[in-house]
Amino acid sequence: MDVVCLGELILDMFASEPGRDFATAASFLPVAGGAPANVAVAVAKLGATSAFIGKVGEDPFGRRLEGVLKGYGVDTRGMRFDPVHRTTLNFMTLPEPNRTEMLFYRNPGADMLLSPDELDDGLIGSASVYQFGSVSLAVEPCRTAALEGARRARAQGALVSFDVNYRPSLWPGEDKARTEILATLKLADIVKLNEGELRLLAGTDNAAEGCAEILLHGPALCVATLGPRGSTWAATATGGTVPAFTVDVVDATGCGDAFMAALLVRLLAAIKGVPGTRRQALEAVGSSAIAAAIRYANAAGALTARSKGVMPALPFARDVEKLL
Repeated sequence: MDVVCLGELILDMFASEPGRDFATAASFLPVAGGAPANVAVAVAKLGATSAFIGKVGEDPFGRRLEGVLKGYGVDTRGMRFDPVHRTTLNFMTLPEPNRTEMLFYRNPGADMLLSPDELDDGLIGSASVYQFGSVSLAVEPCRTAALEGARRARAQGALVSFDVNYRPSLWPGEDKARTEILATLKLADIVKLNEGELRLLAGTDNAAEGCAEILLHGPALCVATLGPRGSTWAATATGGTVPAFTVDVVDATGCGDAFMAALLVRLLAAIKGVPGTRRQALEAVGSSAIAAAIRYANAAGALTARSKGVMPALPFARDVEKLL
């Protein structure tokens, strides 16, 4: 399995009209969402294999979400269904094209309750990349499950990829979030974050310096997405900035998930056949290969912004190649 994603699979309730906030939105449309699930779908649409591990309610919404993932070709054997707690809903408005407001209904939601004993060891052991994010770190038992999954994946030789994906409303405060996320970096080989998350973790607005700071915690590669200014990255003794693609933005939701998936797909292709463990292969690939993977990821993210909704907007490989 190329990429195994663990985390939240939820029903995003999008405001039906852009330019509205929660005070003025008249109606909401249900769309499958959750960053790790989006990454799994994006990986599949880009032509690689993917699987999802997570928990939903044993309710019509949970079964609906399972069907959506299967429809995109994502392996769902790692999904668990909670007979008591319901599938999480996340209401979202888009007051401005590049600004999203979110309100989670999970008190608790089923996604929060995945436990370590529910992990599919066979699936994790088959992974070339194990992907997760910080939403799973905010509460127990899914925090322990996510970290245990990362440890098991790394022990089996997989690359561990971590998307910071910080959601302030899910944490009791910035200090707690910073502490937990920084502690997680030692398990990660690849880290993606945005400008705000870079300030939270590295205390700087300088993307190059911030990415270099993140590497001190253990990752081999850190990439900061900077919206219209492209992406800045750092690896051992090298780094750079890759320009963005200019598109007409309709909805920026999910662009980071498309970027993450595309980056992983291209990095796996780049390290194929390189001697050593996957971590050693990642450290051995040249800066030109990393920059090419990030350029591909920038293109995937840009294409996602051109349409409303996340999973339907995620591009196929042919779309990315056409833009490139």
